[in-house]
This record gives sequence, structure tokens and C-alpha cells, in this order.
Amino acid sequence: MKRLATWAFYAVGAVAIAYLALYAYAVFTGRDLQPGDPIHIFRKPDAPSYSALSTSLRA
Repeated sequence: MKRLATWAFYAVGAVAIAYLALYAYAVFTGRDLQPGDPIHIFRKPDAPSYSALSTSLRA
């Protein structure tokens, strides 16, 4: 049981270090956002619009 706890501790530490490394990579390689810059959200043009009321709900 003690050996399992040790390996679990190492696994959590490795995940934490990997997360910090990915965060540092994103911070140093990401582009800077400036106020007023548009946010580009890519969406399939033929995707259904779930926010519109369907024809069966209109009364």
C-alpha cells in the first residue's frame, strides 16, 4: 500500500509538471491579444443553429 501511494504521488507530480510545461509553452508561444481585436470562432457553415426556435415550437 505504501508503494502504491508513492507511485500515485509521483504520478500526480508528473501531471502537474506537464501541465506547467504546457502552460509555459502556451504563454511564450501564444499571440498577444489586444483590446478590440476580433475573436475568430471557426464553425462549420452547414451546422444547425440550436439557438433558433424550431418550427414545431412556434405557436
